[in-house]
Amino acid sequence: VVAAIKEFFGTSQLSQFMDQNNPLSGLTGKRRLSALGPRGLSRERAGLEVRDVHPSHYGRM
Repeated sequence: VVAAIKEFFGTSQLSQFMDQNNPLSGLTGKRRLSALGPRGLSRERAGLEVRDVHPSHYGRM
């Protein structure tokens, strides 16, 4: 199980490392989150309200 998790987060096109040095780039990365992957939403149903960042994530800024 651990190997499968490491493989997914290390090689999947749906995964990327988040920049933790710059809060604005971290926020940009969170907004870039994709719900369109396997078993995800269709492009028509993934509007801005689905991709919006939760207000609690703004606390670091």
